[in-house]
Amino acid sequence: MEISPIGVIRTPFTDHEGTPIQSVYGDDIEGTVILDTAYVAALADLEGFDRIWLLFALDRAKPWRSKVVPYRDTVERGLFSTRAPSRPNPIGLSVVRVVQVDPPRIVVRGVDMLDGTPLLDIKPYIPEFDAHPDARAGWLDLRRADREAADGRFMDPSE
Repeated sequence: MEISPIGVIRTPFTDHEGTPIQSVYGDDIEGTVILDTAYVAALADLEGFDRIWLLFALDRAKPWRSKVVPYRDTVERGLFSTRAPSRPNPIGLSVVRVVQVDPPRIVVRGVDMLDGTPLLDIKPYIPEFDAHPDARAGWLDLRRADREAADGRFMDPSE
């Protein structure tokens, strides 16, 4: 499998600490998606969508572990029951609001990634398919910690 970045995400966050742990906690924070010129034509028809999914490389996360203490808990959990960034395939997923499409840029709000994050893909958010407000959220339904910003627990110390 070969995956290559298609652009870069620019945000005000240069350090894991203080970065929102999910895009909903950075709702008013603006960022810019900058596509490589080869992909600009693929932005056609994106203007009418309120939100998009960004898939990106978690290029500064620690190596994966099978169990982690997630940001919103104080107990160790199985990695796949969390959204911790230290993953076997370090791929992030965030839904952001589209402010403006101005190829090769997309101005967005709700960023929760570090500045310079490699962009892997963009997909439209479609409420009919993507919203399941009655879904259960496992251990998170018990919410042990009410944290909205990251600390350094998943940051690669070599960065």
